[in-house]
Amino acid sequence: MPALIEQRRFVVTLGFLIGVAALTVDLSLPAVPEMVRNLPTTLPKGQLIVGVFMAGMAAGQVPAGLFADRLGRLPVLYAGMTLFTLAAVVAALAGNIETMLAARFVQGMGAASAVVLSRAIVRDVAQGKDAAKLMSLMTMIFTAAPVIAPTIGALLVAQFGWRGPFTTIAICGVLMLVAIRLNLVETHHPNPQGHPVRQLANSTREFFSHGQSIFGLLLIVIPPAGFMSIIAVSAALTVEMYGFSLSAYGIIFACAGLSILVGSALNRLLVTRLDSIRIISLGAALIAAASLLLLLIAWLDAAPFAWLWGSVCLYMFAIPILMSNAMVLALDPLPTIAGVASSIIGTLQNLIGAGGAVFGALLYDGTVRNAVLMMGSAGLLTAVVFLMRPVICRKPLVHHPDELARD
Repeated sequence: MPALIEQRRFVVTLGFLIGVAALTVDLSLPAVPEMVRNLPTTLPKGQLIVGVFMAGMAAGQVPAGLFADRLGRLPVLYAGMTLFTLAAVVAALAGNIETMLAARFVQGMGAASAVVLSRAIVRDVAQGKDAAKLMSLMTMIFTAAPVIAPTIGALLVAQFGWRGPFTTIAICGVLMLVAIRLNLVETHHPNPQGHPVRQLANSTREFFSHGQSIFGLLLIVIPPAGFMSIIAVSAALTVEMYGFSLSAYGIIFACAGLSILVGSALNRLLVTRLDSIRIISLGAALIAAASLLLLLIAWLDAAPFAWLWGSVCLYMFAIPILMSNAMVLALDPLPTIAGVASSIIGTLQNLIGAGGAVFGALLYDGTVRNAVLMMGSAGLLTAVVFLMRPVICRKPLVHHPDELARD
C-alpha cells in the first residue's frame, strides 16, 4: 500500500475529497442574493445555506467514520458521495427555501464521508513523515477551492442564474464518484466489533486514552475558532470599516487562501527534514506571533489594514504547518480505528469552528478590537496547549509503521 502515496491520481482524488466541503460552500455563496429574490425568502434565511450545510457535516462525520471502520472505506465513500450528489440535484431544483435548506443539510451529511475518509485513508497507507507529506499535498490541492471558487460561482450566477453554482456542485459530485471508482482502492480491512454503538463507545474510549491523540486533537480544533471568526466578519471589516470595494474584498480574501497554499508548500519541504514535533513547534510559534500582533491591535483598537490583514495571513500561513502534522500525530496511535478517530476530530473541529464564527459575528460591533479579539485569543490558546505538551502527552510519541493497510 505505501506505493499508493506515489500515485498522482490517488493523491489528487484525496485532495479533492477533503476539499468537497470548502468547494460546496464557496461556490454557493455568490448565488445567495439572487436565490433570495427568486425563491423568495429573506437574506438572513438564505444565508443559512452555509450553517445548515456545516450542521449536516457535523452530524454525518461520526456515522461515516464508524461504518467505514466496520465495512471498509469505499462502500461508505460511495454511499456518502451518492447522497451528496442527489441532495445537490434537489438543491439545484428547489422551489422554496425550506426544500433548499433540507437538501443542504443532507448534502452536508454526504460530504462528511469525503472529509473523514480522506484523512482515514491517509492513516491507512502512511504514517509519520510520509503521512504528513501526503496530508500537506492534499491541503495544497484543496486550498485552491476558497481561492478560486467564489470567482467561479459569481461567473456561473452571471451566466446561468442562481441555480448555476448548485448545478455545478451536483456535476462535481458525479465527477467525484467517477474519480473514486477509477483512482481509489480499499485500504482498510472491515472490522465489525459487535453492536455499532458498542464499537463506537470502545473506539471513542481508545481515542481519549492516548495523550498523544488528545494533544493533536486540541491543536487541530482550537485554531479554526480563530480563523472562522475573522471569516465571519471579513466582509464587514474590509468593506464597511476600511472602505474597500467588493472586488477588492475578493482579492484580499484570496490572499488568506494563498497564505495557506504557501504554508502547505513549505510544510512539504519541512517534513522531509524535521520530525513532527519540531514542525508543530514552528507552526505554534507562528500562530503565537500572529496572535500577539492581533491582540496588540485589539488593545490599540486601531491599525493600518496591511498590519491587520498581514497578521491574519501569517495565522493562515501557519495553519497547514501546524494542523497537517497535528492530524498525523493524533491518528498515528490509532491504525485500527482511524475512521472513528478522524470523525471525532472532524466533528469537534466543525462544532468549534462554527462556534467561533457565531461568537465572532455576535462580538463584532464595528470596532477593530472586537473584529480581531477572537482570532488573537484562539491563537494564543493554541500556543499554550503546545507548551502544555509534557502535561497532556506524558508518554513518548507512538508510531505504528507496521500497522498499515496491506495489499
